[in-house]
Amino acid sequence: MHVQLFVSLAMTLAAALIAFGLGYLLREYLARSRFKGLQEESERILAEARTKYREIELEAKDLALRLREEVEAEDKRRRAELRLQEQRLQQRRESLDRRLDALESRERALQAREKGIEQKERAIQELYDRAARELERVAGMDREEARVLLLKEVEQNARQDMARVIRQVEAEAHEEAERRAREIITLAIQRFASDQVAEVTVSSVPLPNDEMKGRIIGRGGRNIRAIENATGVDLVVDDTPEAIILSSFDPVRREIARVSLTKLIVDGRIHPARIEKVVKKAQQEVETTIREEGERAAYETGVHGLHPELIRLLGRLQFRTSYGQNVLMHSIETAHLAAMMAAELGADVELAKEAGLLHDIGKAIDHEVDGPHALIGADAARRLGKAPKIVNAIAAHHGEEEPQTIEAILVQAADAISGARPGARRESLESYIKRIKALESIADSFEGVDKSYAIQAGREIRIIVKPEEIDDLSAIQLSRDIAKRIEESLEYPGQIRVTVIRELRAVEYAK
Repeated sequence: MHVQLFVSLAMTLAAALIAFGLGYLLREYLARSRFKGLQEESERILAEARTKYREIELEAKDLALRLREEVEAEDKRRRAELRLQEQRLQQRRESLDRRLDALESRERALQAREKGIEQKERAIQELYDRAARELERVAGMDREEARVLLLKEVEQNARQDMARVIRQVEAEAHEEAERRAREIITLAIQRFASDQVAEVTVSSVPLPNDEMKGRIIGRGGRNIRAIENATGVDLVVDDTPEAIILSSFDPVRREIARVSLTKLIVDGRIHPARIEKVVKKAQQEVETTIREEGERAAYETGVHGLHPELIRLLGRLQFRTSYGQNVLMHSIETAHLAAMMAAELGADVELAKEAGLLHDIGKAIDHEVDGPHALIGADAARRLGKAPKIVNAIAAHHGEEEPQTIEAILVQAADAISGARPGARRESLESYIKRIKALESIADSFEGVDKSYAIQAGREIRIIVKPEEIDDLSAIQLSRDIAKRIEESLEYPGQIRVTVIRELRAVEYAK
């Protein structure tokens, strides 16, 4: 058993040794074969490298040769350019030398001429001094007196020339402005044509017969007293046939009284208790009419978002007249005219329209508040939240304030157009004569005025001045001063033209 084991171990060991030896021999053989292949491969690569080196060496020599040729060519080109630039610089240097010589010769000539001029100036100055001394001797005055006399003559000539230029410039400016204004105003009036005379407030109530007067007066005058106390209007019952006159400074109260009397006359029941009920009902109707008229005016002009109080003030203008012209219709017309002119001039159309509509709202309460209606209306508009530009346009439309915007000036113009068009307003003979006399009195109050005449129904005043006291320049200033005094002293619709006439007559008699 042990022997067999030993034999098998010996055989196994022998087999292992044989396998190891065969493996070593095989590895050695393979290593030698691989080394030989690597050696052959390295020799081949080395041969290829030597061949590549020779090719690169040849290419480098060719490249170096080409670069050398290119450098030599570039060097030749640059040398040629340098030679050309040197030639140009040489030419410029020669040209500058020639110019310098010419300048030096010219300078010498100028110096010689300057010396000649100085000699001539000295000679001229000597002649001038000699002539001045001779003039002083002949004229009998020294140089300062002659200078003063000359300055006076120059000043007088300058004043005459200045007056002539001022007249020419003012005439041209006036013609151009008048032409442009006439176009704009004509276009605005053509686009908005309204009735010449609007509705006039009724101040009398017709009666069916004269017996109704007794019923209105009542026993002991109780009915008429009740009506007057309820309405605040005075009833004038006189010899006027079939009519009763209503007298009140408040147009709304006068309208309430008219409506109440009309209802009482139609109803026939006239006593204090009935009068009180009818007056209350008439007040409600008139208030409704006021609101409706204010809303109608705002809608007709396209002015929206007005405060209810402004709407009420506008409606009250329906019962107010100015020289026979209905103030509400006048306000609507002013709004349209101002908006049209603003559109032509590129101004704010909505601002001009709203300011034109509200410009006379002060007339709705001017009997309750002291002051000009323009300022009263401006305060009301300011209190009710209107913009400062609208407030200024309202306050400035009669000159109580200076206009701050072009829209305010347009409202002034539209107001004058609406009130000054023929037939728009009526004026009493007494006020007309008073205005004519006031115009002539203002003109006569200035010094140098000989005569003055108010013509064209007070639309123009012509002043004849004394030519020995008023010169041309003073005549221009006089027309401005008279116009300013008229603006400050009088109230009038539209505008008044002031014409100053200066006429010089030379009269001599042959004997």
